[in-house]
Amino acid sequence: MTVCASRQLVSTKELELAALKGKYAVGAYNVNNMELLQAIVEAGNELQAPLILQVSAGARKYANQAYLIKLVEAALNSSTIPIALHLDHGEDFEICKACIDGGFSSVMIDGSKHPFEENIALTKQVVDYAHARGISVEAELGKLAGVEDNISVSEKDAIYTNPNEAKEFVERTGVDSLAVAIGTSHGAYKFKGEAKLDFERLAEIQKAVGFDYPLVLHGSSSVPEYLVKICNDFGAEIPGAKGVPEEMFSKATQLGVAKINVDTDLRLAFTGAIRKHFAENPSHFDPRQYLTPARAAVKELVKGKIKVFGTDGKA
Repeated sequence: MTVCASRQLVSTKELELAALKGKYAVGAYNVNNMELLQAIVEAGNELQAPLILQVSAGARKYANQAYLIKLVEAALNSSTIPIALHLDHGEDFEICKACIDGGFSSVMIDGSKHPFEENIALTKQVVDYAHARGISVEAELGKLAGVEDNISVSEKDAIYTNPNEAKEFVERTGVDSLAVAIGTSHGAYKFKGEAKLDFERLAEIQKAVGFDYPLVLHGSSSVPEYLVKICNDFGAEIPGAKGVPEEMFSKATQLGVAKINVDTDLRLAFTGAIRKHFAENPSHFDPRQYLTPARAAVKELVKGKIKVFGTDGKA
């Protein structure tokens, strides 16, 4: 199956290279259903911002890749902004191939759990297949841990991306962008104490791979306190959640970061709005009644992200 729309998807590489030049970052937002996709695309349209729509393995399993592609096709035909469709955290060659053959404009092969040489071999296999078909590829080097505030220097060297290895990895694989580990982590619980990112390491990585090479930050939701509070006020139990302060992103974009992933914040906004609606409207059972405010909450969140990343007006 391919995307057959009057407008075509763009590659993440195209968007990332423009972001590098302009010193901003393109937001990559995870989608699982129609409402999330609508919210993200509506926000991008209103602010004329390019978007990367990300589909994870979990999203493919939940929603079915064919359904998601048709939703993206509808978004393309109802918008004027550049949109990329990207596989997030593909774990093997087969899932990357399925997405490439299915119409995605870019894929991520995540071989970070493998030893260095195995990661290179797997990434190179995907790159060769993708590039022959005009598809861009993202890879990952280093490991995003859980809550990492107390990691020692030696542990950081073992988990965080090594600049010299990054240079060798990029040169040997030909991968188009690289997700690096500098202290972010997936989920809502990123830091126990003060939020810290290793910007010194990021600067070394940027120098090693080249100033014209796009880097990617995963696990970059900010976990806004107001969203956590809405969820908790209406029955959730999310104590002590803490994300990446938004002011850190502007510094990251000056050090080669051209793509920033957002997922947890979308979930918080969506879930908080639904919890609030049910608490205030206990008689409601029509999904349209509670999904409408959920969609609106995600749209406002994404509009804020677009402005923080500096992507508004860059379509």
